[in-house]
Amino acid sequence: MPGPLHVRGSTVIPEAELGWRFSRSSGPGGQGVNTTDSRVELTFDVAATTALGPALKARALERLGARLRDGVLTVTASEHRSQLRNREAAEIRLAHLIAEAIAPPPRRRRPTKPSRGSVERRLTAKKHRSDLKRLRRGTE
Repeated sequence: MPGPLHVRGSTVIPEAELGWRFSRSSGPGGQGVNTTDSRVELTFDVAATTALGPALKARALERLGARLRDGVLTVTASEHRSQLRNREAAEIRLAHLIAEAIAPPPRRRRPTKPSRGSVERRLTAKKHRSDLKRLRRGTE
């Protein structure tokens, strides 16, 4: 639980760059709901991190732009009753967000032409369907 956060491959966020805040959760908790600080807020300063190289940091800032406030990404978790499970959920969510943000862009699609056989099969099927519908029509 405590320690560096493994994102993907060799990308690891040091524990010192993660900020934790705990507060009372509005979710499930039974009698202890008003006394335990089970809601978790995990913050990570993407703009000032040393865990990501310049290219990955730029990619993350661009892709997470709408979720960032002053370069800081905040993830909250309050779906579990215990603080420990909410901490784990927040860490998993943050790692997933960062992994998606720094992933390389997908390869561009190479445009291709349909094969001659597929074109012929399509036209044959259309002709067959047209003939079937024409035969169904009664003579009026």
